[in-house]
Amino acid sequence: MMKGFSIAFFGSSLVSSYWNGAATYYRGLIRALHERGHRVTFFEPDAYDRQQHRDMEDPHWAKVVVYPATEEGVFRSLEAAMGADIVVKASGVGVFDELLEKEVLSLKTADNQVVFWDVDAPATLERISHNPDDPFRSLIPGYDLILTYGGGDPIVAGYGSFGARECIPVYNALDPDTHHPVPSDRRFCADLAFLGNRLPDREKRVEEFFLRTAASLPHKRFLLAGSGWDDKQRPRNVDYLGHLGTASHNAFNCSPLAVLNISRESMAKNGFSPATRVFEAAGAGTCIITDSWLGIEQFFEPGKEILVAGSGEEVADILERLTPREASMVGLHAFARVRAEHTYAHRARQVEAIFMEEESSMGSCAGGAA
Repeated sequence: MMKGFSIAFFGSSLVSSYWNGAATYYRGLIRALHERGHRVTFFEPDAYDRQQHRDMEDPHWAKVVVYPATEEGVFRSLEAAMGADIVVKASGVGVFDELLEKEVLSLKTADNQVVFWDVDAPATLERISHNPDDPFRSLIPGYDLILTYGGGDPIVAGYGSFGARECIPVYNALDPDTHHPVPSDRRFCADLAFLGNRLPDREKRVEEFFLRTAASLPHKRFLLAGSGWDDKQRPRNVDYLGHLGTASHNAFNCSPLAVLNISRESMAKNGFSPATRVFEAAGAGTCIITDSWLGIEQFFEPGKEILVAGSGEEVADILERLTPREASMVGLHAFARVRAEHTYAHRARQVEAIFMEEESSMGSCAGGAA
């Protein structure tokens, strides 16, 4: 049996999903890596009130180090990460990102791997494309590997154009132990529900695919959940729930007739970027209606395992004719597909193989130099 890797992971937060959409992704992958014998220390800053809005205790499957959101805190954490087989700097830590992106490269040795894991690659590439002086641009070739939350060929090519040695998408997935079917909860009963934080490149699409749909179907009930929508004007048939902790996601997914997925503008533009909540909802056996994006058929079969709409008008048309029986069948097909192909156990095996191949490549290079 292979020896497990020790992994030092710098990310936004593992223990809080508060204004932190990557939490589920981190949890699923890191837990699955732990189950395969790897040891992960997750370094996260005490910032944005996330520690005050924890939705889980420190897990047994990772060591969590919460450091002060100061330069001194960053450098102490970097010192603690020395000696790890793999050092990961995730995008969007939110505190001293530029400093971390530079300094993790100082931990590079002949025996380890330093990886940049981009959980918002479309935004990163757009940012550095428009700013030749962005400090991250010159650092990209220094990383052994770029992993991304999604994006497909456009993202791989984009990173390649900036000198990345290798760029590989590691898609979202399902953790069946945390997201699964549960009895419906009357708090979340509705015809259509949407869960997502209010972000600049998502808001217009929410207006188009969700709010406009609700306004056109005043006889149906809609649920909106996520942070930041408090002052957003909504039709009268839209109930707003505010921030919804991960512990309530299963009931939220299992109670309405259907749930809606709305991609952020940058994700939809690049395609091949299914949101974490698509897999969570599929794992709950839910009927999912999604906005249209390139590559969806790689994950679910449109019309059978997921329903696809190109506009708010099409969402309304689908909802008008959708029966409980049809919704149930779509949900059952999605459930079968996600369990068979898209769990974090599948993704962890992929990541493990990537790290092993990289380690083997490093060994070959070292042997050749000798």
